[in-house]
Amino acid sequence: MLKIQYTKGLEAGTDEAGRGCLAGPVTAAAVIFPSNTNLPLLNDSKKMTEKQRYALRPEIEKQAIAFAIAHVYQDEIDIINILNASIKAMHLALEQLSPKPIHIVVDGNRFKPFKEIPFDCIIKGDGKYQNIAAASVLAKTYRDDYMTLLDFKHPGFGWKKNKGYPTKSHREAIKIFGITKHHRVSFQLLPKYVQ
Repeated sequence: MLKIQYTKGLEAGTDEAGRGCLAGPVTAAAVIFPSNTNLPLLNDSKKMTEKQRYALRPEIEKQAIAFAIAHVYQDEIDIINILNASIKAMHLALEQLSPKPIHIVVDGNRFKPFKEIPFDCIIKGDGKYQNIAAASVLAKTYRDDYMTLLDFKHPGFGWKKNKGYPTKSHREAIKIFGITKHHRVSFQLLPKYVQ
């Protein structure tokens, strides 16, 4: 079972989803849990099925003291790069939390200070702490919802299934249809030999 949190009071866990995608936003979530959180099935979102993630989302939101989600879209990703966009999305999610956290734990090894609140970067933190794991589930499911909506407008790219990740079928669709306004033009959308 994952640890609930450090013993530092109101601690927010934050994580992002969609960093490696060719299209759509990078989405982050931030979650503050109480000390009596009971979510035994919670884990790193990548180790859960889609059905498990969506089943857990309302439970996370019900048990959380506070949670928030934020998107940074492809046009800004192209300007500030994906790392900065990922950190900005986490900052935007943290900004929405009420009450405000007194400590932040971040999945991964890169972050920028947020409002002088102390933070720790935890490598593979989504498999170690419940608040980070919960943030990973919320970020993943809300981003998946967004890409499923986009799929109705651009059905040829298979976004309902691939969620914008660089699958073979997604790259084939780019070859056939070209790119949309939702694609990240700063990314290598196709192998160089195709271009």
